[in-house]
Amino acid sequence: MSFEIRSYHPHGGGRRATPPLCSRAEPKREAMAPATVIFKKARYDAALTSIVAEMLDALLGNSLQPGMRVLIKPNLLMASRPERAICAHPLVVRAAADYVLQKGGHCRIGDSPGIGSFEKILKDGEYHQALSDLDVTIAPFTVSTKIDIGPPFGRIDLCADVADADLIINIAKLKSHVQMRLTLGVKNLFGCVVGLKKTEWHMRVGVDRNLFARLLVQICQTVHPAVTLVDGILALEGQGPGKSGTPRPIGVLIGGNNPFAVDAAICRMLGTTPDTVPTHQAAKALELVPDIILTLGDAPMVTGFQFPVIAPLEFGPKLFRKFMRRHWVQRPVVNSAACSLCGKCHRHCPAGAIQIHRQQLQFDYDRCIRCYCCVEICKEGALSTRETPAGKLLRHLTAAGARLRARMHHMHSGGSRRCDNDPTAGQSR
Repeated sequence: MSFEIRSYHPHGGGRRATPPLCSRAEPKREAMAPATVIFKKARYDAALTSIVAEMLDALLGNSLQPGMRVLIKPNLLMASRPERAICAHPLVVRAAADYVLQKGGHCRIGDSPGIGSFEKILKDGEYHQALSDLDVTIAPFTVSTKIDIGPPFGRIDLCADVADADLIINIAKLKSHVQMRLTLGVKNLFGCVVGLKKTEWHMRVGVDRNLFARLLVQICQTVHPAVTLVDGILALEGQGPGKSGTPRPIGVLIGGNNPFAVDAAICRMLGTTPDTVPTHQAAKALELVPDIILTLGDAPMVTGFQFPVIAPLEFGPKLFRKFMRRHWVQRPVVNSAACSLCGKCHRHCPAGAIQIHRQQLQFDYDRCIRCYCCVEICKEGALSTRETPAGKLLRHLTAAGARLRARMHHMHSGGSRRCDNDPTAGQSR
């Protein structure tokens, strides 16, 4: 499957388009309709309401009718101040809710946080303050219903709010993610899995990062948000998506009518190949990435964004994998000086791989499935991921070998085809 990203500049500059990115012969299939992604420069100020309204008008058209039940699903990962850039900013959520009310819709705002009480998240994140004068319902997802998301998962538990809504607005935060490299529009909808069911899914997919990515993609496709907004005004880089990450001002709000297109366009903005994000790979395999992505506005060219290292989770033949996992595979580590021994990582670990022994946090790396839920939920930012020296060496050697094989293949084929579905290929940055 090939696709291209075209940028339109309505205030001059004409159209800039990239050519198809893969020239190998593939079975013909019905082309998907182009998806639109809008980039708007923005700040957390009074102008944000009109910016969000303009974007939603462009993306929704007449889809939002009076009387509709609209669910807004923001990223409410954990209790944190807005300046920590961990959750969708309350002013972005307010602007979307105000738009729904102006259109005569009934607005409900909800999420199933990874950790902590929903009330504390609303208080620390200043959502009560931002939404106090709006006639909206804001509540956690608590009730699940069985919904078929397709093979191999079949019917899974998703929040009943999804099934009850006439229209869904997905509000994600632009963040790095130590397991999935980035968490954007697609990953945000994993919050539609209620409570500890998330932990169960981490355990069921184990160390298979690609299977987990496919689960996320199929949940996103099933939830089918009408619009995805990504708050990149203040993003999070490094060891995200929790308090181990570092806030990074970017000053842009991104929106689109297709979450897979939104995520791909953001990767381009950050100067990275979408195929480095497992959810994009899974979406592409399921033919959910549009053939053409139309981008409107001026996306900033972000340089030096700090991505976490995404190392392989398994090495070698099965006979030696236990040894390799213990000594070669990337793992979570603790900064003992910052750790408060609150025990939340121990209680939330799907594999039961964390213990507190003699006032120290200890990991059983044989049992650890490298989901990095512990890093995500640590309220102190005391946990991070780290490669072993042996694993880092092997990763670099493997990458060097792949580059050498690609160069030799290129020399023998005498061609210069681009076949990696990279929307940044062939573009000067």
